[in-house]
Amino acid sequence: MRTLLVACVGTVLTLTGLRLAEVAFPRIAVVSAARAQAIPKSLEPSGSEYAVRERKNAATVGVAGGLLSGTYMKFADELAQVLDDGDKLRVLPIVTYGAASNLDDLLYLRGVDVAITQSDVFEYFRTQRKIANLDKRVNYIIRLPVSEMHVLARNEIKTIEDLRGKKVSFGPAGSASSLTGTIVFQRLGVQVEQALLDNPTAMQKLKSGEISALVRVIGKPIDVFEKMPANSGLHFVSIPFSKNFADYYTVGELTSKDYPTLVGEGERVDTIAVPAVLAAFNWPKGSDRYQRVQRFVQALFANWDKFRQPPRHPKWRDVNLAATVPGWTRLSAATEMLDQLAAQTEPSAATTAQASSSAFASFLAENGGTNLTPQQREALFRQFEQWQRQRQAQPAR
Repeated sequence: MRTLLVACVGTVLTLTGLRLAEVAFPRIAVVSAARAQAIPKSLEPSGSEYAVRERKNAATVGVAGGLLSGTYMKFADELAQVLDDGDKLRVLPIVTYGAASNLDDLLYLRGVDVAITQSDVFEYFRTQRKIANLDKRVNYIIRLPVSEMHVLARNEIKTIEDLRGKKVSFGPAGSASSLTGTIVFQRLGVQVEQALLDNPTAMQKLKSGEISALVRVIGKPIDVFEKMPANSGLHFVSIPFSKNFADYYTVGELTSKDYPTLVGEGERVDTIAVPAVLAAFNWPKGSDRYQRVQRFVQALFANWDKFRQPPRHPKWRDVNLAATVPGWTRLSAATEMLDQLAAQTEPSAATTAQASSSAFASFLAENGGTNLTPQQREALFRQFEQWQRQRQAQPAR
């Protein structure tokens, strides 16, 4: 093509009485496309198709995240961003129906080794669906931050009781909202007309008045709520905490800092929160799948500091690696990493929490402090330290 172009130019110049050598052209750098940029090594030819297929699949770990717009899917995506290590480890984030269906996927869907779910989902599967040996088949790696229950309603709805008999969207079937929201409304004794709408559709119908409220159970802040314009005609409805929620849930709050256009300056809306869990299928030790999950866990602990830095989701900074999940068993690979962490470092927040977890549990049991706000937890921790000193000062029996 270049030769043809030069020939054509030469013909034109000949007809005009000029020679090609007498014409000054701007300097043009002709660069071969192959030399302009390097092809990533992962895309270069590297053996037979069989060898490539085996290598690609040898170290993959599938992580069931959640709805594309949710915090859990953000967590799954960031797990892949931080932990991917070429052919040594590849994390595949999987868009799913949500936290409630993720445990189902972890139990039955091929290719899923890890899932982000919630403590009440685990209890529902254990007590209502009566899954055999659930505690042995599914273990947890770490406890993730709580997810707050958001009830967004039209301004005429002042309390949860006002929703009785009204149409309320609980999110898509299989989402955290569809399970947790249903449990919470049942325990409150508030019967509503339940709809299982996808979140964008629910928001449209809420604004038009076709439904009275929507429910989302997700780690705050939610981007769509955070960016909602002022005077939208919508607001959050408070969910008062009571002993009816003491088994699976804890106290949560939505503040003006989280949602400046939905919560007044300096105000807060009380709500229910549910602990989230990074869970894994408990493959037989020594099996190929167990080794993949083990490699995933090792990479997670080795790279933990990266999750606590921007631009990662700020909720990672609320995670205590040593925090336990009542009713769950920690995956042995995670326990091994915590033991190594304790042996290799001086006492830190994580290792101290691990070493004193049983003592702290005893203290909470004695003082009834199982569901606390951050301020209450800080005050109670000071009491716990004093309690520990008193116990240590007592003579041995």
